Amino acid sequence: MTRLSAFLKDETGAVTVDWVVLTAAVVGLGLLIFNFVRPAVSNLAEQIGTELESAKTCMTSDGKTC
Repeated sequence: MTRLSAFLKDETGAVTVDWVVLTAAVVGLGLLIFNFVRPAVSNLAEQIGTELESAKTCMTSDGKTC
């Protein structure tokens, strides 16, 4: 009975469980934030691509003002 009671009182694995739960929460929050940020970043990237394309066209237009 002493081995069983010693096993039940042992708390060495409790810290590991806490870290696993904490890490899972951080990863979950990161994925949640990523889902909200992704559309805005995608739209911004498309706008930047459009501006760069118009700048490229302007730079190669033989000195015409843009």
